[in-house]
Amino acid sequence: MAGEGAKDHLRNIGIIAHIDAGKTTTTERILYYTGLSHRIGEVDDGQAIMDWMEQEQERGITITAASISCIWKAHTINIIDTPGHVDFTAEVERSLRVLDGAVVIFDAVNGVEPQSETVWHQADKYMVPRLAYINKMDRIGADFWGSIKMMEKKLGTNPLILQIPMGSEEYFKGIIDLIKMKTIRWNEDDLGLTYTYHDIPDELIDEAQKCRTELLDKIAEEDDELLEKYLEQGDLEETAIIKLVKLTTIKYRGVPVYCGASLKNMGVQPLIDGIVDFLPSPVEIPPVKGINPKTEKEEERICDDDEPFSALTFKLQNDIQAGLLSYIRVYSGLIKNGMAVYNVNRKKRERINRIIKLYSHRMENTDAICAGDIGVIVGLKITNTGDTLCNEGKQILLENLIFPEPVISIAIEPKRSGEQEKLENALTRLSREDPTFRVKTNEETGQIIISGMGELHLDVLTTRLLKEFHMDASVGKPQVVYRETITKEARSEIKFQRQIAGKEHTGHVMLFVHPLQRGKGNLFKNRAKETEVPSGFVESVKKGVFFAMERGITAGYPVTDVLAALEGGSFNPTTSSEIGYTSAASHAFDEACSKAGGILLEPYMFVEVTTPRDFVGDIIGDLNSRGGNILHIESRQVVDKIDATISLSKMFGYTTDLRSMSQGRATFTMEFYHFAPKK
Repeated sequence: MAGEGAKDHLRNIGIIAHIDAGKTTTTERILYYTGLSHRIGEVDDGQAIMDWMEQEQERGITITAASISCIWKAHTINIIDTPGHVDFTAEVERSLRVLDGAVVIFDAVNGVEPQSETVWHQADKYMVPRLAYINKMDRIGADFWGSIKMMEKKLGTNPLILQIPMGSEEYFKGIIDLIKMKTIRWNEDDLGLTYTYHDIPDELIDEAQKCRTELLDKIAEEDDELLEKYLEQGDLEETAIIKLVKLTTIKYRGVPVYCGASLKNMGVQPLIDGIVDFLPSPVEIPPVKGINPKTEKEEERICDDDEPFSALTFKLQNDIQAGLLSYIRVYSGLIKNGMAVYNVNRKKRERINRIIKLYSHRMENTDAICAGDIGVIVGLKITNTGDTLCNEGKQILLENLIFPEPVISIAIEPKRSGEQEKLENALTRLSREDPTFRVKTNEETGQIIISGMGELHLDVLTTRLLKEFHMDASVGKPQVVYRETITKEARSEIKFQRQIAGKEHTGHVMLFVHPLQRGKGNLFKNRAKETEVPSGFVESVKKGVFFAMERGITAGYPVTDVLAALEGGSFNPTTSSEIGYTSAASHAFDEACSKAGGILLEPYMFVEVTTPRDFVGDIIGDLNSRGGNILHIESRQVVDKIDATISLSKMFGYTTDLRSMSQGRATFTMEFYHFAPKK
């Protein structure tokens, strides 16, 4: 296998978690300890290397998934640092699709929070092996064992505890390594760059031995020979334990657990060791699968430089100097400068003129990207997020990325006359980068409407317009993106006939509409006979139906959760045409839905508020006054957590209100829950 040795020493990992769990802080330490940076950048002082975007430094959050490479013990680690804020879930989703492993960071005070839970299940979906790192062991209220219990209960996972903390809160002094059976302490004078191993104190040896035995009991069955040895001896040496932990991890049967306090420079180096020791290389994961567009059969590609080239574009990013950057994960073969590649989704060729490896905001030119690696191509003209690139003669379509629909929109227009085209171009570039950001023009008013995943999402994008594109725009107030649906069955029959450019076009369809269960989306079925509507025109009928669904029933919002079935019609060999059937279907859908009891649906959000106990009463009262439904209240050591569902329209401006209710001490997260009839 070409380059197999090098691929064994490659790790593609993501660092993912709830907002403010310490992702960027931990990543900055990884970069410092691996020698990539000569100082530690802090989120609080706006100097974090991974947060290269100006707004990220201003807000102290990670927005875009910055990709960066570093070296540790002769292994190359490609790290993708992903956002923790729920408005940027699509960034996490697209990153997980191309990763081989992940580090999930938990806050020792809050344990498993909503976004960590969401991300965990996203990682389950893509079968990504992962490590858990319980951070902030030095904070008041830190609870290592409480976090472990939450992982078991909320995530249904099997924690493989490799370390236990020595103390907690202000008494957190280091960790006990259960594989080496030694304590580790970090040197405060050199920002934790050096650390030393010591014998376990007598008062902690019994607990450490008990935890080590529990670990070995969990992993020993992964290898028959080592199981026999363990049963005979009652213990195993370090290399055997490492082998068993890795087997358990890459088979998704357990998750190694580390702990530390990244801000105090404690615990990070063993975590990097864990990335190398326990997360898989590209050759240790199953071959990627895709569809051959010519045969429509499933094929797979092995991670080998000699295989036909295949890669997935998982992110686009505009760079002021370099232009459009396309992040790709190469699954098989290799890509070189000067090569022509085929975009299967667009059915067009692209030329590779420049390839780079990205070190956050620093770029290095390279000649090629090999199988298993992640890199960046500059200047692709037609390729979008989720597109597959491959050899034209050996085509494969890899599984595409599916993104959630936006739930909030605002109107936007240029402040200066004559800048409409400039604004449209800037918005087009931003929407190519971010598939959850949509741009459309209202046909009646001529206004440009932009839609996204939340207020912060749209705020970030409009600020980028001003700072990156030097575009001064007027922005309207946020508006909820509603949906329309129907409440009962109905039928319609339409005969379309029109002269267009001197030629007669006809189409005749009989359509049936039926409401579906909430969240099912839209479906189209063909029940017509070949003599009524020939199969060659069924696609035209479907096109007309889906065009009408997008246009809406009465209020102009997209239709959802409706089955439309073509039940019959007629065919005229002289005049029937694609235009005729498309138009007839569109009108038939409108007419059927007008009889089917159309209603508006509004988005409801799942909201979690974390607050000191003193403010719980006021916050619950406020949520109730907004029409919220309180689902659960959970008391923790220092704070209480309130879960609720509430209409998105009632949550505008909640950040400011919550701050004033809690003296700035409460925080909240919000994510889409479901659509429900508007009250």
